[in-house]
Amino acid sequence: MKGIAPPPTNLQTLADRLKVLAEPKRLFILHMLMEGVQCNCELGDALKMPPNLISHHLRALREADLVDVERDALDARWVYYSINRKTLDELNQAFGGFFDPARIKPRRPTCGPQGALVRVGDIAVVER
Repeated sequence: MKGIAPPPTNLQTLADRLKVLAEPKRLFILHMLMEGVQCNCELGDALKMPPNLISHHLRALREADLVDVERDALDARWVYYSINRKTLDELNQAFGGFFDPARIKPRRPTCGPQGALVRVGDIAVVER
């Protein structure tokens, strides 16, 4: 891809995380965790879902490094979930860089009928 600048972020990592977040329930869980630490039962009540399904979605979020997990020091049966701030910062930077409108460059096609046109002021002339 001659003349095309490399993307401002690791596209595979971004795509993998977006794939995890494409599930609406996971996006809602992330939204709730932005409000602060939550346990499985709080998330289940809000989503009206059984604990096993909440755990399934939390596992996907954990594996994508989007969520941190901490067991209760007094009773290890209780698990608390929170946003992984480092990953959130990386996503903010990736999206800010990837979707930055300043990246859009004026460029005419180099192939097809439009690729043969040469602009002379406001007039398009076919190049032969």
